[in-house]
Amino acid sequence: MSGFVDGLVRPGEAVPWLGQVLPGVAGAVGASLPGAEEARRVLGLPRAERVCVVLVDGLGHANLAERAGHAPFLRALLGASTPLTTTYPSTTATAMGSFGTGLRPGQTGMLGYTVRDPATGRLGTMVSWTDLPDPAVWQPAPSVPERLIAAGVPVTSVGPTRFAGSGLTRAALRGPAYRGADTPDDRVNAVVDALRRPGVAYLYWGEVDRTGHRFGWQSWQWGDALAAVDGSLGTLARRLPRGTVLVVTADHGMVDHDPAQRWDAATDPVLSRDVELVAGEPRALHVHLTGGADPDVARERWRARLGDAAVVVTREQALAEGWFGPVRAEMVPVVGDLVVALRGRATVVDSSTQTPEAIALVGVHGSLTPTEMMVPWLVTLT
Repeated sequence: MSGFVDGLVRPGEAVPWLGQVLPGVAGAVGASLPGAEEARRVLGLPRAERVCVVLVDGLGHANLAERAGHAPFLRALLGASTPLTTTYPSTTATAMGSFGTGLRPGQTGMLGYTVRDPATGRLGTMVSWTDLPDPAVWQPAPSVPERLIAAGVPVTSVGPTRFAGSGLTRAALRGPAYRGADTPDDRVNAVVDALRRPGVAYLYWGEVDRTGHRFGWQSWQWGDALAAVDGSLGTLARRLPRGTVLVVTADHGMVDHDPAQRWDAATDPVLSRDVELVAGEPRALHVHLTGGADPDVARERWRARLGDAAVVVTREQALAEGWFGPVRAEMVPVVGDLVVALRGRATVVDSSTQTPEAIALVGVHGSLTPTEMMVPWLVTLT
């Protein structure tokens, strides 16, 4: 029986998807990478000597469409666009792994905000890359930027200075020269400078996501953050060399959680039974059971407790249905004995490992709803 219900997105089946972006860019600049030309056609990218890829963290397609009054530059590109599907979980570390490599999460092993390291049994955090092995060991596949550089295409990555050489960067986007840029003007200047010569520039923008987590995506603060990035991207488009292809996408969307629909897996007597460790995040959980516990029995217990607020499947069912795409054998134990995707505005937290501040975040993501799974795909030729 399928774990999916109406209204949720099947990540393994939907194309175009986020993992095609950089291969498509490779096709646009004429690099002969496997699958590049097909991805270029699927994404509708024109050929060009210069391409700038902007990823706005947390800017889902539905979020942008509903708040488009704050974003005149992006709104002008939105009408004729077709959104992309991101990964499951719809969270930054997982999505960036697929964005950077073109591979599904089961191949990268980047399967959640937090994951259990099978070698230690400990909970590791992928965004900060704490309590995890070397990034090149956990995720050994070459990145698309690495392959572009090997093919003779210059690639520059622009983002916050603190991300230079970070574990997540080395896992997902290793290879290109990194330009640290901590203000909007610095980011625009760095990209314009990089594209004075033909090549590819990648720009990460994180304020929209941070604002959404703190205040919610329906807040006035989120609208201001969207307006700020929109203004900067409009400036970037005007300053890029003529003939540059500018594309804007995101890693995931966001929903504002409802505190009345929140369960705590650490204290709830039903959800805590036979549970050794909860990984993932409040919208997308990997539930690791104690030795000897029956996953089928635990699944029915979680289903009865959460009802229509969640989809609960066993590891075997999630793998069979392709929630993570093909999964490398050594990464199978990273997937929970139970995989839980929340619906609506519900969350399941774990107060034994999550801080009160994390539990109180307004904007959340990770699950399979269209709001979280569909991201913009906006293309313009300068």
